[in-house]
Amino acid sequence: MKQSKLLMPTLREVPADAEVKSHQLLLKAGFIRPVSAGTFSYLPMAKRVLNKIEQIIREEMDRIDANEMLVPEILPAELWQKSGRYTTYGPNLYKFKNRQDRDFILGPTHEETFTQLMADDIKSYKKLPLVVYQIQPKFRDENRPRFGLLRTREFIMKDAYSFSADQAGLDTAFRNMESAYTNVFDRIGLNYRAIVGDAGAMGGSDSKEFSAPAAAGEDIIAYSDTTDYAANLEMAKDFYERQKPTFSAEPLEKIDTPNEKTIEELSQLLDVPAEKLAKTIMFMADGELVAVVTTGDFEVNDVKVQNFLQADTLELAEEGQVKALIGASFGSLGPVKLPENVRLLVDERAADLVNFAAGANEDGKHYLNINWQRDVQLTEENIGDFRTAREGDVAVDGHGHLVFTKGIEIGHIFKLGTRYSKAMGAQVLDENGRQVDMIMGSYGIGVSRLLSAIVEQKADDDGLVWPASVAPFDVHIVPVNTKDDEQARVASQLEELLTKQGLEVLIDDRKERAGVKFADADLIGLPIRITVGKKASEDVVEVKVRASNTNIEMRVSEVVDSVSVLLNGDK
Repeated sequence: MKQSKLLMPTLREVPADAEVKSHQLLLKAGFIRPVSAGTFSYLPMAKRVLNKIEQIIREEMDRIDANEMLVPEILPAELWQKSGRYTTYGPNLYKFKNRQDRDFILGPTHEETFTQLMADDIKSYKKLPLVVYQIQPKFRDENRPRFGLLRTREFIMKDAYSFSADQAGLDTAFRNMESAYTNVFDRIGLNYRAIVGDAGAMGGSDSKEFSAPAAAGEDIIAYSDTTDYAANLEMAKDFYERQKPTFSAEPLEKIDTPNEKTIEELSQLLDVPAEKLAKTIMFMADGELVAVVTTGDFEVNDVKVQNFLQADTLELAEEGQVKALIGASFGSLGPVKLPENVRLLVDERAADLVNFAAGANEDGKHYLNINWQRDVQLTEENIGDFRTAREGDVAVDGHGHLVFTKGIEIGHIFKLGTRYSKAMGAQVLDENGRQVDMIMGSYGIGVSRLLSAIVEQKADDDGLVWPASVAPFDVHIVPVNTKDDEQARVASQLEELLTKQGLEVLIDDRKERAGVKFADADLIGLPIRITVGKKASEDVVEVKVRASNTNIEMRVSEVVDSVSVLLNGDK
């Protein structure tokens, strides 16, 4: 393709609102343009990359017998009302009415749509297992879209769903999809980790994320420095063994603490380390007030709390709500004498505290020498891991310490179980003639955000560096002087030879200075650049490998074989 005919409006200056490298370079290189906050046009170069990514995905989905199809992006609200997510999904859900005043949404994900399809058309276990998928735009009304393609209101996603008649079928589909995702990301050329993840609004269990380490990542990956343990910070666990301390219980004592409302202030007053104090945080879980107690040196992990409660919604309680029910403000809350309608959860570290201090549920008052069972009844059912892991702590497997790094979520797989099939009536007759709920899995790849993940990991100071597997073109031919007959001849000859080999070639036929051409070539980052210069009359050109910035002089007769070897080495 001739570069003069290509829509690729490069920029010399980076827009001020482009905060991260991928956003800056994709704008600067003419790959994307914003339309509104959180929505982008994918210009021809970006679309070619997306096409390559999607083709890799399709090939790997074919390997596991997944069926590609397409369902509507505009969905009737009734589908989501059946599952309950119409009210619980949150403000990110785009809702609107049509001219007949019927409620609709723009699909952020399609569990309900595919489940209803299966409920209507699959009646026997003999038709299962099935895996279906699509590649399609999704819509989420992000409160603060940012970082270019990393947090947007419209994005391209590959979403897949498995339907099985039994748990074994789900397990097989999950393993197959995990293997397929590994192949996809390997072929794209990304550095990534498969980590324990949170299912979030999707529901289900056995969630695994694929995360690409990058400075622009909004997730924190916690991993062991000596083993293969890795998890999203929301799910990361440290190592802790429950204690059975022997101690003498001191008398419960209430003291005045009019100026001590934080753990730090209470620690200084009592001259007691934070890990020996209890901290109580109040949440509203599906309308129920829940008190969560941790040791003072840890933060409460709301994701772990929500998963433990299996709550559809969880949010920090408002101080007015808490005071109206308990009679005390934040900073004076504790587990002693809580009202019966307040559920108590206690982190396992806090459950081993003895003679500890906590708020007295009376403003400006704290208790000293609290002990479980004597002062607060506590059962094992209310004890769990409700804390956020800390960097440097021993990993949950007891080997190595947790290290934190930022990461970009690029894929996520879930075992959904029967959450949606029960709600949508998706049942089949099993081999014994009984009606059973289909057992489901849900699997997603953030296709458009992969562009940003690749750029964040691969780009250098000169511009983009595309892996050969997804590059918009394989080879960039740059004649230094398009008016030179010999250079024009060699450039045309190379274009024809390489194209016959099945390679995609971009030829810079613009009447620009050599320096401008070279700068643009580095900026757009095609794997191989062939410079046709003064030695064209000798049939000698310069081949540059963009990833390593190495230059090799070679004869035109050597170029085709050499380029094929260089490209295969980069795939």
